[in-house]
Amino acid sequence: MRIDPPTDAGSTAVVTIVSVPAGHPYVQQATADPRVAVLDDPIAPGSDPAVWWPPGALDPAWIRAYAGEASLLHIHFGTESFPAGHLTSCLDAAHAAGWPVVFTLHDLEHPQLGDSSDYLAQLDEIMAGADAVTTLTVGAARAVRERWGRHATVIPHPSVLPRDAAIEPAVGAGRVVGVHLKDLRPSVDGPGTVRTLDAALTALRDAGHDVRGEVRLHQRVRDADAATEIRALCAASDALDLVEHERLDDAELFAALARLDACVLPYRHGTHSGWLELCWDLGVPIAAPRVGFFAEQHDDGTVASFSPGSAAELADAVSSLWTAPASRPASPGRDALVEQRRGVRSVMDAAIAQRHAELYLSLLGSRTA
Repeated sequence: MRIDPPTDAGSTAVVTIVSVPAGHPYVQQATADPRVAVLDDPIAPGSDPAVWWPPGALDPAWIRAYAGEASLLHIHFGTESFPAGHLTSCLDAAHAAGWPVVFTLHDLEHPQLGDSSDYLAQLDEIMAGADAVTTLTVGAARAVRERWGRHATVIPHPSVLPRDAAIEPAVGAGRVVGVHLKDLRPSVDGPGTVRTLDAALTALRDAGHDVRGEVRLHQRVRDADAATEIRALCAASDALDLVEHERLDDAELFAALARLDACVLPYRHGTHSGWLELCWDLGVPIAAPRVGFFAEQHDDGTVASFSPGSAAELADAVSSLWTAPASRPASPGRDALVEQRRGVRSVMDAAIAQRHAELYLSLLGSRTA
């Protein structure tokens, strides 16, 4: 998605906001404008400072206690932690404190939940009380308008890969198509994706491609039965290698993704994907199922779509991503592409942060008026 470069802000006004959460990488990028200050995530006594959920700032008593410390509330993630009616109370408390409320719709279906009906009811609450709504794609904005009659400002996802990240992928001669199933959260169709990938790789091999599949799975998973099935599928396949490991740190993750010729997203449902954004930053082509609005996140030909469960469509999607020389990892073309995208992201991230700052200041100006 195109976003215009930032202009001279021309203002030294600073707005202090409460962001739910504050420490998330997405939020840190989106609030990087110098006119925006963000309160730290409240951490319960004795809790791990890295754990921001359930978000302590989404509490009417906390909002009343900090009414003089901030001017605006922006909700991103963590609403699923609360019962019905709680969010309405939070929005009421924010408005009583004089805070406008912004909500960014990241997910229409919650990736951590198998049944999103309670989450959708929470979205009903937020949409009824938020002063402004943003989202990441035109398709999601359309869904917001159709379901809630609200206008959602489209501000694309910022970068995920740090500017100074060193990328040193180890690669072989043949192509590698990877899928990261991680801990098999509810939005991930592990066995179904592995079956589809196995059949797609067979078709690609029959067409003359030297290709293997790499299936990555955390050693600790949420669905033990699905993990057992995945192990059996990989053991029976001539085309798939299964790699089980602990959660990767950032450097390990960057290297694991950067060695791929294509990455397959394994989602049974979803709306947007930060994983897709990281792959884009790394120059890794992405094959995404036709659910949500993954394909709208980047309309530059680097995301190919397939119908979930269709091996033929997945094979076509993957082969279509290999037409550019930059598709090969550790190649001069891939290296140049990563550097070019870093430059694009630098401009886009500044513009995204400016858009957020201007939204906050506009809401505060309207409330004052």
